[in-house]
Amino acid sequence: MRSLIRSTVLAVAALALAGGALAQVDPARKDDPSPAAAMAASGAAVATMAEPRADETNAQRAKTQPGNNAPFWRGVRNSGNAPGTVNNMAASGERGVLIQAFTEYPGSRMTNAGEAWRQVRNHWIVPYGGALLVIVLLAIALYYFTKGPLGGHEPDTGRKIERFTYFERAAHWSNAIAFCVLAISGLVMAFGKFVLLPLTGSTLLGWLGWPLKTAHNFFGPLFAVSLVIVFLTFLRSNWPSRDDWVWLRRGGGLFGGKEPPSHRFNAGEKLVFWGGVFFLGLFIVSSGFVLDKIVPGLAYERGDMQIAHMIHSISAMLILAVFIGHIYIGTIGMKGSYRAMKTGYVDEAWAREHHRLWYEDIRDGKIPVQRSAPSGRLEQPAA
Repeated sequence: MRSLIRSTVLAVAALALAGGALAQVDPARKDDPSPAAAMAASGAAVATMAEPRADETNAQRAKTQPGNNAPFWRGVRNSGNAPGTVNNMAASGERGVLIQAFTEYPGSRMTNAGEAWRQVRNHWIVPYGGALLVIVLLAIALYYFTKGPLGGHEPDTGRKIERFTYFERAAHWSNAIAFCVLAISGLVMAFGKFVLLPLTGSTLLGWLGWPLKTAHNFFGPLFAVSLVIVFLTFLRSNWPSRDDWVWLRRGGGLFGGKEPPSHRFNAGEKLVFWGGVFFLGLFIVSSGFVLDKIVPGLAYERGDMQIAHMIHSISAMLILAVFIGHIYIGTIGMKGSYRAMKTGYVDEAWAREHHRLWYEDIRDGKIPVQRSAPSGRLEQPAA
C-alpha cells in the first residue's frame, strides 16, 4: 500500500512539472501536443531547477573550501582511460588521456597504474633504498673508526711507479664528476620531499630542485659516454684470474692479516667494475635514456616511463651503495690510493703491499711503465 501511494505521488509530481513546463513553452509551439515536446519541456524545467542549486552549492564550496577542485577531478577520474581533445594535431596514442584507467589489483582497492607506481616508489624504492644507503654508510664508518685505513705497513722508498696514465685519469675524473652531480641531484629528487621539505619549505626546495633536475638530465648523457670510455679503457686489466679467488676467500685482508697478492686490480675492484660499471651501469644508462626521451622509435607511453623509472631508481640505489664503498677505499679508506688517481704515480712500497703480482710483473719487465728508478729494472724487494 505504501509503495502504491509513493508511486502515485511521484507520478503526480512528474505530471505537475511537465504541466508547468508546457506552460512556459514558446507560444508558437503551445499547440504542439506531441509527447516529444512535452518531454523536452520537462527536461528544460528540471535543468532550470538544478542549475541554480549546482551554482549555489559551488558558490558555497568556494567560500568554505577554497581551492577544492574535487568535483572537477571526480569527473576526470570517472572518465577512465577515455582520450580527450588536445590542441596538438600531431598528438596520438594516450596523449589525450588525462588519467590512466583504473584497474582492480589483487588484494587492493580500485586504483590506476599511476597510483600503483606512486605506491611502489614511495613505499618500497625510496624507504628501502634509503635504508640500504644508511646501512652502507654506517658499516663503513664503523669499520673506519675500529680498524682505521688500510695500508701504510711498509715505509715509502721514494721510487715511483706509474699506475694510471693521463688519459686514464681524465676518463676516470670525467665519469666521477658526472656521477657526483647525478648522485646529489638524484638524492634530492628521491628524498627531498621527505627530508628537505620539512626543513626548507616548498619554495626553497623548488628553487633547489629545479636546477638539480635540469643538471641531472644534462649530465646523464655525459655520464653514459664517460662510462663507456672507462669500461673500454680498463677492460683489459679487469679480466678475472685464478688469483682473484684467493683474494676473495681471504676477504681481501680486510679483517686481519696481510692483503692477498693481486694484479693491477684486485678482485674487489673487479667486482665494482663488472657489477657496478658494466651491469648496473647498463641498466641505469638505458633506463635514463628512456626517461630523457632520447631513444628513437619509442612511444614513451606512461606505462613504459613508469617501468623505466622503477628500473632507474633501483639501479641508482644499488650503484650508489657500490660506489660509496669504492669512493671510501679510493680516498680515506686506503693510504696512498687517492694520490694514485690524482698524480698517476704510487710508491714502490705501496705497489708491493697492495698489488704484489702487478709489482712483480713490472719488476721483471713484463709490463712497461714509467718509473723514477734510474735503471730499467726495479730493485729486488727486501726479504
